[in-house]
Amino acid sequence: MTATAVLYDVPGPRTARRHRLYGLIAALALLALIGWVISLLVDTGQFAYRKWMPFEYAGIQELLLRGLVNTLKAFGLAAVLSLALGGVLAAGRLSEHRPVRRPATLVVEFFRAMPVLVMIFFVFVALKAQPLTALVTGLTLYNGSVLAEVFRAGVAAVDRGQREAAYSLGMRKTQVMTYVLVPQGVRAMLPAIISQLVVALKDTSLGFLITYEEFLHAGKLIASNLDYDLPFIPVVMVISPVYIGMCMLLSWCANWVAKRQRRSVKTEKVRVAPPGPGAPLPGDTAG
Repeated sequence: MTATAVLYDVPGPRTARRHRLYGLIAALALLALIGWVISLLVDTGQFAYRKWMPFEYAGIQELLLRGLVNTLKAFGLAAVLSLALGGVLAAGRLSEHRPVRRPATLVVEFFRAMPVLVMIFFVFVALKAQPLTALVTGLTLYNGSVLAEVFRAGVAAVDRGQREAAYSLGMRKTQVMTYVLVPQGVRAMLPAIISQLVVALKDTSLGFLITYEEFLHAGKLIASNLDYDLPFIPVVMVISPVYIGMCMLLSWCANWVAKRQRRSVKTEKVRVAPPGPGAPLPGDTAG
């Protein structure tokens, strides 16, 4: 019995035909929905040349490219700082010392409950920071506190026997965390880490509220242009695939890292030599 047929019976000919029919009906319904949306866009003149004309100009293309670079810059800084902050807070939450564990818990719970936009505006208005600094600070505080919980849950998900076995070998707590718990917990953490980084990537679009010239801010400038009949829908149709592509690229990188980790020398199974004849016992005269 194959692995795919363990939990359910293999569909017979009639069931297979029925499944193909359901798939065909769903595909036709989806195509009909897409056609209906396209017809609405055509009726409202969203594919008119005048609305798409701005994207032919070099200045508009440079504006979008500059916004994309600023978005990636803010995301890169926020991602690195969030991972570092999450690791520090998770270590504090896992500490056995109460004076360390309680403040770390308080910081995590506070910034998890605080809206990202409020933190960004507070840093931008109250602390009079630059737009990039305010955006990165707000994203780091929120996503770092969420990642701290992800790291803590991933370490706690490792079987308790792994920790006890490591302590029985005389390892210190730092060695147990570094060499036993964290490497095993990373596999459980990775999907949640990537999901949170995708959230951080999308939240960079909040920068346009504090006049940070990121990708959405550039699109807003183009969409609000009266000279081209407010090309809002064309701008959305250009910007959305770029955001989706960046999120998909981030997920692909995570899958690549996971595959590399599974192929790592430290995690591969070790070949054991086949058993051979043992040494003869004292007094054994046979052969």
